[in-house]
Amino acid sequence: MIKLIQDPASAVLTVELSGKLHDADYKEFVPAVDAAVAAHGKVRMLVRFHDFHGWDLHALWDDTKFAATHCTAIERLALVGEKRWEEWMAKVCKPFTMAKVRYFDVSEAAAARDWVHESNSK
Repeated sequence: MIKLIQDPASAVLTVELSGKLHDADYKEFVPAVDAAVAAHGKVRMLVRFHDFHGWDLHALWDDTKFAATHCTAIERLALVGEKRWEEWMAKVCKPFTMAKVRYFDVSEAAAARDWVHESNSK
């Protein structure tokens, strides 16, 4: 499941990923991100993994398309996870986006939130 938490006044989107992702998840998620990009130009994302089990085949394709079409729309991507493979996934995604990408352990969730909200002047 993808749960998107959005403050319309902010360019920061908080995304919670849990369980196994399916095509239906992306049918709701992508238009919401597109609306935020239209409103703010670029967005920042704080992605939190909780009991995440990956993607089914169709959702994996959806995720690949999302990365390809949004590679310049995301300015910062903070990934907060609880498993070693989620940290590895953060490293793998770096070449496929123009965003600054950082992985944070779940114990560093506050630091992830601070980093994704940090001003560009830092």
